[in-house]
Amino acid sequence: MTQPEVLEVVPGVSPRAPIVVLAYGGWNDGGESATTAIRYLLGQLSVEQLARIDTEEFLDFTVARPQVRLRDGTSREIVWPNHEFFAARLEGEGHDLVLGLGMEPHLRWKTYCGVVADFVHSLQARMVVLLGAYLADVIYSQPIQVRGFTTDPDVARKLDLTPSAYEGPSGIVGVLGDQLRERGIPALSLWASLPHYISITPNPRGALALLQHLEELTELRLDLSGLRDTAGAFDENVSELIASDPQLSAYVRELKKRAFSQ
Repeated sequence: MTQPEVLEVVPGVSPRAPIVVLAYGGWNDGGESATTAIRYLLGQLSVEQLARIDTEEFLDFTVARPQVRLRDGTSREIVWPNHEFFAARLEGEGHDLVLGLGMEPHLRWKTYCGVVADFVHSLQARMVVLLGAYLADVIYSQPIQVRGFTTDPDVARKLDLTPSAYEGPSGIVGVLGDQLRERGIPALSLWASLPHYISITPNPRGALALLQHLEELTELRLDLSGLRDTAGAFDENVSELIASDPQLSAYVRELKKRAFSQ
């Protein structure tokens, strides 16, 4: 399979040396925080579609099913779960922003990552940031910890990050990051640590933490006020939920004891 068969680029859209920010639903997306972060930016920024990847070769459509939608209230259309990329012009900056969103592929990861790496290289991207979130034994009321990882020593030195020493199963974020490294494209991943006992999704607190760290590491200026409001309301709902559940309250108290005893 060659790249043109799966990648469709919109003509006439030319982002300037962009920072590329990608998020994938699924295994890498605890609390749907990473994909929520990208969707928030898509709603806040003036964007235009840059490209899409036809996922026929990469998704199992019995798992990620296409959606049926009504158009004009009468005619039906099938909407396929394609991976899409959008460009946002950053006025006053010497570079633009590219946002990518999709579901973690089920099949042919090597081919998929090659397509994305080739595309990012063609954009002359200055950096790729991969967003993720995972579930852990953390206290819901404390600030969400976000860790940055990179296998690129130059990026690690520039941003004062510890090169990743993780060993174990990988999602598409890890595999794609490695492909980008092999192509010489600076890449890092940001991971939010979320409480595993909170099942409410999406988790806007995780999304907010990821975007705040994205701002800090890349010097982007983002309007996060709407997401802060949503995260505040989410906090109140979670506090009420835990207060009303004796078992959950006891578990959180035990977590706090463990944390304060260390």
